[in-house]
Amino acid sequence: NAMNSQMFRDISHLFSHLDQSPTHRCVLLTGAGPSFCGGIDTSDPTLINYVTRDDADVARRILSFRPQITDMQRAISSLEKCPLPVVVAIRGWCIGAGVDLVCAADVRLCDDTAVFSIREVRVGLAADVGTLQRFPKIVGGGSRVRELCLTGEDFDASEAERIGFVSRVCRMGSLEEEAVKICERVGTCSPVAVAVTKESLVFSRDCSVEEGLEHVKNINAGVLLTNDLMVG
Repeated sequence: NAMNSQMFRDISHLFSHLDQSPTHRCVLLTGAGPSFCGGIDTSDPTLINYVTRDDADVARRILSFRPQITDMQRAISSLEKCPLPVVVAIRGWCIGAGVDLVCAADVRLCDDTAVFSIREVRVGLAADVGTLQRFPKIVGGGSRVRELCLTGEDFDASEAERIGFVSRVCRMGSLEEEAVKICERVGTCSPVAVAVTKESLVFSRDCSVEEGLEHVKNINAGVLLTNDLMVG
């Protein structure tokens, strides 16, 4: 489950188009096999081509790679920008880019086999597609968070729950079932209300309370006209 260039493109395309069907209410994201994600696929030459190219000087090689980083960042952010809530079920390893990915989701669940690592610093780079920006805002920017980011240390499901990175640790064999239940509960709510709630949560994370209030006021001034309000 390593993330290569094609997977980044697929993620970006998928989450940019999910809201175009009225039958879609929530997204459940899982990993095939025993682990959720092993990070970036270092065997994909298109991801590391900027390092190995010898046809340009250093400055040109750096500049040529910046658009690729932008595309990878856009792919991860597409989960956050998608108006549908994204629920992630994590088992086994969730490393590097996997942490970037789940940080952009709305709800995270795991089982007790889950192991997380902000691994980038251990392979010679800083995480550059979202973890350093989102992870501290999810769990707080205290000493332990900085330690995890600066050392690449593994942390287990129990610690992920304790610091608030996951909602809860599910029993073995019940992870997908619990995740589906959350999706079903979301699906019983007004899709208009859910979309506005998600947008307001994301917006308010990066601004003052006053700015967040102004934002949701302007949206609700229009969407409160929905028939869903009367039905509810």
